[in-house]
Amino acid sequence: MELIIAELSRYIIVILFALYTFYSYRAFIGRAAGNNEGVFRAQRVLIVMLHLVCSAVILVEEKEIKYVVLWALELFFFLFFTKIYQVFYKGMSKLIWNNMMICMMIGFIMLGRLSYDYAIRQLVMASLALGVCLLVPLFIERFTIWEKIGWQYALAGVLLLLLVFVIGVEKYGARNWISIGGFELQPSEFVKIIYVFFIASLLAKRTDFKSVAVISIAAAVHVGILVLEKDLGAALIYFVTYLMMLYVATMKLRYLAAGFFAGTAASVVAYQLFAHVRVRVAAWQDPWSNMNQGGYQICQSLFAIGTGGLFGMGLGQGMPKSVPVVESDFIFSAIAEEMGVIFCIFLILIYISSFIMFVNIALKMKKNFYKLCAFGLSVVLIFQVFLSIGGVTKFIPSTGVTLPLISYGGSSIITTIVIFSIIQGMYVRNRREEVTTNEEQAAINRKSGKRQ
Repeated sequence: MELIIAELSRYIIVILFALYTFYSYRAFIGRAAGNNEGVFRAQRVLIVMLHLVCSAVILVEEKEIKYVVLWALELFFFLFFTKIYQVFYKGMSKLIWNNMMICMMIGFIMLGRLSYDYAIRQLVMASLALGVCLLVPLFIERFTIWEKIGWQYALAGVLLLLLVFVIGVEKYGARNWISIGGFELQPSEFVKIIYVFFIASLLAKRTDFKSVAVISIAAAVHVGILVLEKDLGAALIYFVTYLMMLYVATMKLRYLAAGFFAGTAASVVAYQLFAHVRVRVAAWQDPWSNMNQGGYQICQSLFAIGTGGLFGMGLGQGMPKSVPVVESDFIFSAIAEEMGVIFCIFLILIYISSFIMFVNIALKMKKNFYKLCAFGLSVVLIFQVFLSIGGVTKFIPSTGVTLPLISYGGSSIITTIVIFSIIQGMYVRNRREEVTTNEEQAAINRKSGKRQ
């Protein structure tokens, strides 16, 4: 009976997610609010249905009442925050919200399948982050200081990154964690938001060669500290984010070319300096010849993805725990094994949909500071997705980067929720400015009509 349920559910899950993905791109067509409201409502219904089907399958597999409690808590989480965010973020982008929520719900489902404790902890951290982020629109709307303290951002970011050399602990070959009272966090996750604000603040003011050189040195300090921590995944995100923001701010190809050349040279140096980098590159080149050591993780990941096929083996039917660190860095492998490659393709499309919306919001912002912030955060999101999925599928060497909103980890999910909330806050601010401008223009037109 369990096998029959798992067999039927895997097709239902893919169909529901396919419909959700279709609506994500349907929302880009015909931007009239009346038309899109039905699309967003349909997405919310599909999220609830997808979550219900997956939770029912896990319950049948585990046969423990605590999974009913977990389903109820996750459903309440979705309904409560969806309602309250519409109050605090008046006029928010419902597409961005729905995309964020479905990614988190998929994360809850997979973590619940792997470990009940993982799912509970992730739910608590996500709830705390969303609760705090209710204040984001207030901060963006009321405080104008954010664009004036560029070097303060840089100083705060550097100090936080240096903190790991004082009270940091090493994990998986990188010294990039801080442990305080049993609670562990990654400063680099939080600093990347400050880092984007630092770059946006300074590049929004001046883009002459001297200013660019000074800003580049400050950005290089951030990246250099991450390299010394051996956190090369974060270093890559910081480097690419700066390069893309610099290009958008200046529109000069020579900066882009120089950046890629410097990045290539730095990669060669890192390969020579760090043994764990050489191990990862060797595992990427030929994991099968070194399967019992450096290549074991990527081999198990590829086995899982290949075993899942197009529609997956069904929730609870695979062996995702055979992949080391599957709950964080390699959760995409677990999704592919049990939900299938087609489901994973739709998941990638959801991330791309969010990226498109982020860039669209960046283009509409009137102030250069907000424009560059929104664009920088969009690069952080999509490049992290690329590094995570690329490493898991052997497209690129593994960098130990989490999959945003889905992988287990408090630092990762909190940071990503903050990023989405900042973008939402900017979207709300821009909508209000547009309404004010339209009202002022209408008043001018009415006065002109009376005079005539």
